[in-house]
Amino acid sequence: MSLMPVELTLRKAAEELERGDLASVLKARQRLVGLVTTYPDRLDLRERLAAVYRVLGDAAQAGRWSYLSEHRVEAEVAAFERAYRTPQARLAALNWVSGEHTTETARVRLAALRGAVSEDLRARLAVADDRDSSWPANVLVLLGLVVVLLCFVIGAVTVVVWVYRWFGG
Repeated sequence: MSLMPVELTLRKAAEELERGDLASVLKARQRLVGLVTTYPDRLDLRERLAAVYRVLGDAAQAGRWSYLSEHRVEAEVAAFERAYRTPQARLAALNWVSGEHTTETARVRLAALRGAVSEDLRARLAVADDRDSSWPANVLVLLGLVVVLLCFVIGAVTVVVWVYRWFGG
């Protein structure tokens, strides 16, 4: 009986994880990262990768890879959220591609995260809009531009006068 490549890779990763030495655990992590990269919508692969990060003591990465899971450790999720401070950073770190393996829990969590991204962007745009629409600030910017333009014109006229006196006058 021949195993499919994914199952074979999972079996090798499990054997390496079972050995427990650091080199074997790191090899298992490498195998699982490759699988998650190839199959980003497979929550089971993400959960196995999270388990490897638990063994390595990396709570932020364990939280990252178990973020969409049915059962996750909230301390790990908090570590992930501290490591990836903005909703945009968290969403990018998840590297999620919607697929056939999505659960209702994953859909709800992704929707909440996407909503937080939208809300954060709206808040940032509102702050930027408030800064840009201040008429005193706009008047000061305009005055600054007039001063710069005036300095440029005076400098150009001075250069023309010097050149005229030097060559023509």
